[in-house]
Amino acid sequence: MGANHYKKLPHTGHYVNKLIRNLIAGLLVLFVSVIIGTLGYHIYFNLGWVDSFYNACMILTGMGPVDKAINDSGKIFASFYAIYSGVAFLTSVAIILSPVLHRFLHQLRLDIEE
Repeated sequence: MGANHYKKLPHTGHYVNKLIRNLIAGLLVLFVSVIIGTLGYHIYFNLGWVDSFYNACMILTGMGPVDKAINDSGKIFASFYAIYSGVAFLTSVAIILSPVLHRFLHQLRLDIEE
């Protein structure tokens, strides 16, 4: 049905550059999310910095809360942070793994065409 319109697979250097860029972007999303959570737990739960960091990381990775909320504002923060964390964690994983999946699908398409 005509000429082959598919590009060749990009060289490995290009792939590694994309991997590094996406890794940095994904880790940045996680870093900002942990900062938001740590500040929120420190302010609303009256926890120390280490305990706040620990709670933020546990919520962000889906392990669940460690400390119980002492007031309604803490419960509201924890609820919204939990919802945000679920999306942020999955988004960061998608950002980090997208070059791998893209290269795999590109290679699969080249194998089928040839």
